[in-house]
Amino acid sequence: MDYRLYIESDASVMLGKPVIKGTRITVEHILQRLSEGVSVAELKAAYPGLSEPSLLAVFAYACDVVANETILAEA
Repeated sequence: MDYRLYIESDASVMLGKPVIKGTRITVEHILQRLSEGVSVAELKAAYPGLSEPSLLAVFAYACDVVANETILAEA
C-alpha cells in the first residue's frame, strides 16, 4: 500500500507530524489509542472520517519508519 495517498506531513498542521490527509488526526494518536486497547471499530466510531484504507496506511507508515530506522550501537 502506498501510505502517501492517506498520510501527509505539513508544517502548518500539527507541527508537521504525520496526519491522515484532510484531518488533524496524527499517526501517533492512532497508534497510541490502539496500544491502549481501543479497537478499530471504536476508532472508526470516534472519528467518522477514518476509513479502512486510512487506518491501513497508518500501519504501512509505521512499518516503513521502523524498517528504515538507524540503530546506533554502543561502543
